[in-house]
Amino acid sequence: MLWFSTPESSRRIVFRPLACVVMLLAAAGAYAQVDPGIRSGPPGAGQPFATGLSAGEQAFFNNVGVPTFQEVEAVADGLGPRFNLDSCAGCHVFPAIGGSSPPTNNPQVAHATSIAPGNTVPSFLSINGPVREVRFIKNPDGTADGGVHDIFTIVGRPDNPTGCAISQPDFSNTSNMIFRIPTPVFGAGLIESITDTTIRNNLAASAAAKRLLGITGHVNTSGNDGTVTRFGWKAQNKSLMIFAGEAYNVEMGVTNENFPNEREEDPNCATDPLSESETGFDSGNSPADIVAFMGFMRFLNQPTPACGAAPLPACSASVINGRKLFTLIGCAACHTPSLTTGRSPVAALNQQQANLFSDLAVHHMGTQLADSVTQGSAGPDEFRTAPLWGVGQRAFFLHDGRTSDLLQAILAHNSSGSEASTVTKAFQNVLNSSQKQDILNFLRSL
Repeated sequence: MLWFSTPESSRRIVFRPLACVVMLLAAAGAYAQVDPGIRSGPPGAGQPFATGLSAGEQAFFNNVGVPTFQEVEAVADGLGPRFNLDSCAGCHVFPAIGGSSPPTNNPQVAHATSIAPGNTVPSFLSINGPVREVRFIKNPDGTADGGVHDIFTIVGRPDNPTGCAISQPDFSNTSNMIFRIPTPVFGAGLIESITDTTIRNNLAASAAAKRLLGITGHVNTSGNDGTVTRFGWKAQNKSLMIFAGEAYNVEMGVTNENFPNEREEDPNCATDPLSESETGFDSGNSPADIVAFMGFMRFLNQPTPACGAAPLPACSASVINGRKLFTLIGCAACHTPSLTTGRSPVAALNQQQANLFSDLAVHHMGTQLADSVTQGSAGPDEFRTAPLWGVGQRAFFLHDGRTSDLLQAILAHNSSGSEASTVTKAFQNVLNSSQKQDILNFLRSL
C-alpha cells in the first residue's frame, strides 16, 4: 500500500493511506499546468537579518562582507591562473547578491572578452544559460576524477605574467563532463546553526512511512569527526568558512588560509608563492577575504515568500491548496518545511525557524540525475535535498541547470533508482492538472 503525507508539522510528518488521499483530492477544472515562471516584484532575499544582529555585526555585513563578496579580482589580487569567474557576486547574483545564476546575460559569456580574452567560451555555456563549473568524470587513464576543471585562464589578460602560456582544458569530450551551478547562499547562517541532532532526528522521523514511499536518505559527514556536513550540492562542506575558502580557491584560483596551495603551479603563471588572502595581523587584524565571505553569508537573511502569515499578504486559494498538496503527496518527506536552529551567539541565528524546505540529507536521485561523482559519503547519484526557499525567484534548476522550467525539474525526479519516484508519480498520475498547477503556484510563491 502506498502512503502519502498530510498537512505538515515542522517537526513531524504524519502519513495517511492513499485511499484517503484520493478521496481528499477535490476535482477542479482540468487544464494544462505550466511553470508560472520567475516571480515578479522586488527580490525576496539579499538583505541581512532585520533583527537580531548587533551594531558590529550589521557594520561587518555592510562595510566588509558585501564589498568583499562583490569585489572583482585581478591577477594582483590572486585571480587564477585558472578560474571560472572573477567575483563571488558574479555567480551569486540573482535575484539579488547571494543568489544564483541570472536568467539572462550569463557573466561567463557576457564578460569573457574582458576577463579571459585569450580563451574560448566552451559550448556548454550560453548567454542565456546558467553559470556553470565543469567536472571531469574520469582521468585520461580511466581512473575516477570528479574534480573541478576551471574554464578560463589568465592568458591574454593585460595583467597576465610574462611567460604564462597555459591552455584551457580540453572540453571536447562532453560525455566525460558534468556540470554544477551556483547554490544560493541566502539563509546560510541558519543552515550552519542547525544542530546535527536536529538533522538526524528529522531524517529518522516517520522512517517506516518514508520507506513505504521509497525514501531513505542519509547525512553526509566529515571524515574526521563524523559531524554532519551540509553545504554544496552533495552536502560535502561542513562550515561556511570551509565553503568560502574552497570556492575562493577552486572558482577564482585565490589561495587563502584554508586552501593555501595553488591548483596550477606553473611558475610562470603562479608567481606569488604566498597565500593570496590572509588575515592582516599587522594592519589592525583586518579579516581575510574568506572571513568576510563567511560573515556575509552568515548574516544574510533567509528568503521571504510572496505571501503567508501577517505581515505578508494573504496567499491565494491556489497557493494555499498547493502547499497542502505538496505535503499530501509526500514532497515534504524530504523537503522538510522548517527546522529549528540551536544555540548561537548571534541572536538572529539563536533558536530560530529556518524555513528551508530541506532535510539537508542526501538521497539517491536515480540514473537521470546521476553525475558519477562521489563526495564524502554522497555517491554518484546522491544529492542534498535542495532547499526550496527562494525558489519562486530562481532561474535554473537541478544541479547542472539543465532546465529553467520548474515542472520539468519536478518530473526529472522520476528516474530509475530515484527515492523520489513514487512521490513524482503521484504528482503525475494522482493529481489532476489544476492540482499540479496549485503546487507549481505554491513553489513559485516561496
